[in-house]
Amino acid sequence: MREQPSYLRVADVLRQRIADREWVPGDRLPSRGQLAKECGASEAVVRTAQELLISQGVLEGRAGSGTYVAEPRRKVRMIRSQHRERRDGSPFQADMAEIGKVGTWESRSDAMLPAPPNIAARLGISEGDYCVRTTYEFLADGRPVQLSTSWEPYSITSGSLVVLPEAGPHAGQGVVRRMAEIGITVTRAVEMPEAGQADAEEATLLGIQRGALVTRIQRTYYSDDGRAVETADIVLPAALCEIVYEVPASP
Repeated sequence: MREQPSYLRVADVLRQRIADREWVPGDRLPSRGQLAKECGASEAVVRTAQELLISQGVLEGRAGSGTYVAEPRRKVRMIRSQHRERRDGSPFQADMAEIGKVGTWESRSDAMLPAPPNIAARLGISEGDYCVRTTYEFLADGRPVQLSTSWEPYSITSGSLVVLPEAGPHAGQGVVRRMAEIGITVTRAVEMPEAGQADAEEATLLGIQRGALVTRIQRTYYSDDGRAVETADIVLPAALCEIVYEVPASP
């Protein structure tokens, strides 16, 4: 049987010591040198184990101070359901209101950007065709919990009041309601979740450690005639969010 990597063994030891309440939330851990001696490992191995536990939300690193046991944080529940887009107003705000939080977001839209190859393929348009790209940082009670980068074909919304998702009279109402305003009926969304690790930019925006575990969701909305009207890349930190899919069941 293959031997467990040293850093995983050390991570298990640290996790167990926290579970045994040798250290409680807010406590500073001993130095890496001391932990290395106690665990019979090198400081490099201890550092890797700590980075793993930081990515999982068990520990937190404080620049110039050390490594601490993280305060437990209730995860934000993100509902993925066919019903969430049918509500009035913002689906994100409605989701947050259901769990007693205030949902807000910051966004930036850029119009008439040429579609890169992967986005063009997802939208069924030609590479270089113009799109509207909108980047989002979603917040629950002022704390970042989700990132999203959305692409919409410019040919669909050009000249309409919904050309910019976060401007005009229908700002912030979500793809389904905005498209309905220009006579397009969105009937389905396809989502592809995948586990990953936060890159430097994502870590900075979400306030998490670089390399922390995240869930990436590739989502595309389709109209009733099968046309892709929007595609987005969504990033959620695993330590802060739990993703719940609601699937309808027919008798």
